[in-house]
Amino acid sequence: MSPDSSLPRVLLVDDSSVARAVIARALDGCADIVGHAANGREGLALLGRLHVDIVLLDIEMPELDGRAALPLILERHDAAVIVVSSAATAGARATVEALRHGAADLLAKPSALVPGDMMRFERSLAAKVRALGAARRMRASAILPLRKPGRRRVECLAIGASTGGPQALDALLQALPRDFEAPILVTQHLPAPFMAAFAHHLAARGRPAAIAGDGVPIAPGSVLLAPGNAHLCVQKRGGRLVARLDDRPSANGCRPSVDPMLASLADACGPGGVGVLLSGMGRDGIAGAARLVEAGGTVMAQDGASAVVWGMAGAVAQAGPAPALLDPTALGMAVAGLRR
Repeated sequence: MSPDSSLPRVLLVDDSSVARAVIARALDGCADIVGHAANGREGLALLGRLHVDIVLLDIEMPELDGRAALPLILERHDAAVIVVSSAATAGARATVEALRHGAADLLAKPSALVPGDMMRFERSLAAKVRALGAARRMRASAILPLRKPGRRRVECLAIGASTGGPQALDALLQALPRDFEAPILVTQHLPAPFMAAFAHHLAARGRPAAIAGDGVPIAPGSVLLAPGNAHLCVQKRGGRLVARLDDRPSANGCRPSVDPMLASLADACGPGGVGVLLSGMGRDGIAGAARLVEAGGTVMAQDGASAVVWGMAGAVAQAGPAPALLDPTALGMAVAGLRR
């Protein structure tokens, strides 16, 4: 049977033949595996001969590892990269660093010691590959009427993102002026073992960043990240904003989810709440965005042309509550402009 031309064409780059077999099994029926490579050098050689939509890239490999291969892949070839790597401390930091250098997403390799981990890995990988493949086929760009957000005091900024989000988040935060004092909440869909490394990465970029703790006061100008296994919400207590963690299932199946974060922002800050939806698969954030707008807050979204996957931002934009669709740098400037 000839390959299905509608399926994304995937190259597996991993020095473990067992890992490649597990990945191939997970993608059976939702991707066309066009090649296998045991290191970055072999992967680059195959990319020179094959048409590839998505590269699944390990970090720790002999000869040419994923850290060295990633920039070469992105510089020379029109292929998206999903890093599939170990969640060990050193590996986690290297993997999160790969997001800053252009990887679209990451996934932790499953552990045979954790019940259900293999099934979760296979489902998550298949969903990410399908979404990224569909996004590359569509190359969505939003042509929607925009409404200018009015000037207001920004009491708290909440940002939601998934696939492609770390690069967009980095650009948005860098565009905020150093004197931007509103606290920043972030719900980024990443595996829990990578969150500490992600917080460290953001802190190294010049703004205080940490994983949120339940009941912890939210400091002005700092970034608080949702942990990988709970929703990050905000509550006003005695005139101060404090973080609240909620591990209950969300209606959309995500944990952490953007919806409860934005809904709590609406209750705590009303017109002073600003929500931003960045690149990501799915529709997480659409209900919370509507709630925030109803409370008088502001919602913005990344445009389709700059998003790796225009799912979350696209859903909010098409539903109507986003007054501005911009690239991440412009979003940061627009948020800063609200308070002027």
